[in-house]
Amino acid sequence: MWIYLTAGALGLYLILTLIFTYGVHQFPRCPVQDPPDWGSVTDTRIPAVDGGEIEVWRIDPEGVSRGMVVLAHGWSRNRDRMVQRARIFGKMGFTTVIHSARDHGGSTPHRFMNAFRFAQDIESVLNWVNRPVLLYGHSAGAAGAVIAAARNPEKVTHLFVEGCYARTREALRSLYRSFNPVFGLVFAPMVVLWMDLFYRFQMDQISPVRLAPGLHIPVLIIHGEQDRNFPLHHAWRLRDAFPAGTAELFVGMGADHSSCSLLPQYPAAIHSFVDRHVPG
Repeated sequence: MWIYLTAGALGLYLILTLIFTYGVHQFPRCPVQDPPDWGSVTDTRIPAVDGGEIEVWRIDPEGVSRGMVVLAHGWSRNRDRMVQRARIFGKMGFTTVIHSARDHGGSTPHRFMNAFRFAQDIESVLNWVNRPVLLYGHSAGAAGAVIAAARNPEKVTHLFVEGCYARTREALRSLYRSFNPVFGLVFAPMVVLWMDLFYRFQMDQISPVRLAPGLHIPVLIIHGEQDRNFPLHHAWRLRDAFPAGTAELFVGMGADHSSCSLLPQYPAAIHSFVDRHVPG
């Protein structure tokens, strides 16, 4: 009897975690509305790698552009989420390009998005602009930015990663614990294992901390002191993984996973990094 009950409970657990694995990939999207209000705005759509389309804003400054910055949002958001950050670069004279990842905003649907597919969308934008860029990513977009920079070193000259994690499996477990402690303790380990099986045990191979040693470009890591999704030790480990002397860390005191850009010190950190590392 106990064998049947145990087998039934285990089977139910596996079925539930498999359903949860599908559910976390389809987690409700939370787009915002904040269109750019500076420069000359081009609103267009470009091809995605799977035949879909990605919505893109290109904002050109008045006068001669100082260079180009591509910005990638995080999970569940859209291109509008990066407008406030892009505005800082725009005021510095940069052309800024902001897109919505597939299955986000007005871009075409795509099931089972992950950091690698965020990177594919960044690569689509890099191919479209067809020139070296400064690359900025937040959260899943930050992990995607690291992957895209590692795969396209000739196309990325400087890297900004905000709210990024170090190792994928550890980060997912941390994220689910911050969402719900019971879910994180009971179901998350198996959900992450299902993901690892689904992605053929490749998740940690593209962890930012594994790719960082090969990126010999200036990097600014931006992380909230109170980030519950990916606690601050992720930023320390990521900083130390980049080649010596290439990565700097700005810690947003009191900030959570997404609020570093709201701090008064944030624009100054961006300006200081750009003025020291970007010619002109």
